[in-house]
Amino acid sequence: MITVSDLLSLRDLIRKARSSGKTIGFVPTMGAIHEGHLTLVRRAREESGYVVVSIFVNPLQFGPGEDYQRYPRRLPEDARLLEQAGVDLLYTPDTSQFYPSDFATSVEVAGVSDGGEGAIRPGHFRGVATVVAKLFLQVSPDLAYFGRKDLQQVAVLRRMVRDLDFPIRLVAVETVREPDGLAMSSRNASLAPFERQQAAALSRALFAARDQAARGETDREALERQTRAELEKSGLAVDYVEVVDGATMRQTARVEPGSTMAAAVRVGKTRLIDNVLLLEE
Repeated sequence: MITVSDLLSLRDLIRKARSSGKTIGFVPTMGAIHEGHLTLVRRAREESGYVVVSIFVNPLQFGPGEDYQRYPRRLPEDARLLEQAGVDLLYTPDTSQFYPSDFATSVEVAGVSDGGEGAIRPGHFRGVATVVAKLFLQVSPDLAYFGRKDLQQVAVLRRMVRDLDFPIRLVAVETVREPDGLAMSSRNASLAPFERQQAAALSRALFAARDQAARGETDREALERQTRAELEKSGLAVDYVEVVDGATMRQTARVEPGSTMAAAVRVGKTRLIDNVLLLEE
């Protein structure tokens, strides 16, 4: 695995890979690599001739009072895991070069970014869309891989790719979970042991809603109320519980094929998100 931080070296290596007939698979990350990331890498390895991973903790997607400064940074360990997984090129841009002092451009994807995380974290998806657009232009991949855990992020980026005509196929990969169901996340490392046990209630409540939908429950509001009550009973502070269309992120009138329940909770100082598809399309 080759590691580069400058754009010229990155583009030179990708140009050589492409000129040899290889397709470029790309996994953008903020580091703190875990099995969820490695699942994306393995999928990219299966489908691409040359796999690129970026590690960049993007300041634009963190709001005031959020955890940008304490977000885990462990590049040596991350690099070892990525090399073992078969990554060809690791890109670790410097923040001051990626966003120079006179940087003045942003990418905003309206509509799909408005509710859910967008409502709770104003400006978050503007930061996500901006950094991913820049990375797409720098890496110029054929395929880009993201986890379905970040449901709204995937929806926002799909719309951006479509609207701006990026010649990229975005691949969404199923959420990877711990044995107790908790979705894998870099933020899980911030949980104290008792908080980690408490956090598992998030996936349990979502799975329970999925079971109810499978038994014929179609009342969206009833499912949302019941799920919120289960989360609060477990001691979790709930930001939102919503049944939405996963492509548009609009709340559905009733539970129907393709409906997804998305939720965000706080466990101590740590904020967690998760979602489950209630009914297959």
